[in-house]
Amino acid sequence: MAIVEMVMPKMGESIMEGTVLTWLKQEGDTIEADESVLEVATDKVDTEVPATHGGILKEILVQEGDVVPVGAPIARIETDATVETSAPAASTPPAEKAEAAPAAVNGQATETVPQTATAVLDAPSSGRFYSPLVMNIARQESIPMTELERVPGTGRESRVTKKDILAYLKNRPAGGVQAAPAAPVSAPAPSASAPKPMPVSISGGDEIIEMDRMRKMIAERMLDSKRISPHVTSFVEADVTNIVHWRNRIKHTFKEREGEPITFTPIFMEAVVNALKDYPMMNIQVDGNNIVKKKSINVGMAVALPSGNLIVPVIHNTDQYNLVGLTKKVNDLARRARENKLTPDDLQGGTYTISNVGSFGNVMGTPIIMQPQVGILALGAVVKKPAVIETPTGDAIAIRHKMFLSHSYDHRVVDGSLGGMFVRRVADYLERFDPTMTI
Repeated sequence: MAIVEMVMPKMGESIMEGTVLTWLKQEGDTIEADESVLEVATDKVDTEVPATHGGILKEILVQEGDVVPVGAPIARIETDATVETSAPAASTPPAEKAEAAPAAVNGQATETVPQTATAVLDAPSSGRFYSPLVMNIARQESIPMTELERVPGTGRESRVTKKDILAYLKNRPAGGVQAAPAAPVSAPAPSASAPKPMPVSISGGDEIIEMDRMRKMIAERMLDSKRISPHVTSFVEADVTNIVHWRNRIKHTFKEREGEPITFTPIFMEAVVNALKDYPMMNIQVDGNNIVKKKSINVGMAVALPSGNLIVPVIHNTDQYNLVGLTKKVNDLARRARENKLTPDDLQGGTYTISNVGSFGNVMGTPIIMQPQVGILALGAVVKKPAVIETPTGDAIAIRHKMFLSHSYDHRVVDGSLGGMFVRRVADYLERFDPTMTI
């Protein structure tokens, strides 16, 4: 018999603590490995935490409502397996984690919100518990504590869940229930250099639509990215005729064999991965005056949601997948993104991003970098064009399938030569695609 300590897991970059919402198992219960044991809330998501080992839940070390640092013990499991109990040594002490947090979130606008928490929401006078996710939504929507206290909760002991507050926001009275007409303190005072927004003229027939929470977050991140990085965009046109003909030839048999459709996205992603291997200084991040050269290649892909918003799930260790594996991973992430079933880990750790603007019929674009990355590639629509090609008997004009690649990069650390050579290399891999390949 061995006693194993279960610790608070890391649920994404920059998340340093979680709040225990509910224990799904009690002391003495038999649990399986990967079985959900408790529900934890962060300022981004409420999620269930699985058991690290199977056995008997011997002791619960933290109570519901406790805020626990990442890496801190939360329970002890008695297991029959012989395991090494060196996990606590691998975790960083809370004090060190607090010091490391600013570097981990460098350039991420949304992570600055919790710093103003005490200025936005007072402590609940009723003693009612609110998860960090609910509190963060309340801050984003400028809901004062006096109004939050009136939101009906369906959770345990009438706690307000994520669904409760989102349902309330849909039917929230204009302006909410304000205790006083004071200006919200969550909005920082504009700096002297910050441009003032232009006044908007509104006529009687205009419709006013309030941004939803995700759109506000996207707006903040896009503004911060443009402030942080001087964007430069290079364009290359690629001949993808061989890829189009190959996909048309194998797509039906592939669907029958694998049960998955094969799109152009995984093929283009494979070319990006190969180019990142050739030019590793595109797979970097900026941390103050330091350049962090990333060991892993984690490619994010922008996915359009039914709401019209965009989200960027990440394929971790993209270079370790073959084309079949990439196809299944791309389809899985896209499907779960549209069904709102992504986990925090699905959205973390990207080192480079692609955006398929061609799916909207656009031939090219100038995408905005996902901080703290230094590059993003927009894939334009594939269109038929007359082009001059070289043949054994001389030049000829033929109908070819072509597309534009638009590469935006951070000119602080990526010069035009590197940014231009990288996107040219992606095009080279696409044009050299073997149309006789079998998968």
